[in-house]
Amino acid sequence: MSGLNTEIWEKELRLLLDQLQAHPSRDATVERQRIAVLKNLIATRGKIDA
Repeated sequence: MSGLNTEIWEKELRLLLDQLQAHPSRDATVERQRIAVLKNLIATRGKIDA
């Protein structure tokens, strides 16, 4: 199940990063906060499952 979660988080992260790249002048504070959360979830998932 956690592998599936990781895939979902990675897809969401890619979508947010693509949005930032497409609209760099827009205020993306909320998106940047979510990116930080997703990166943390993805990074710590490997430590939890190991």
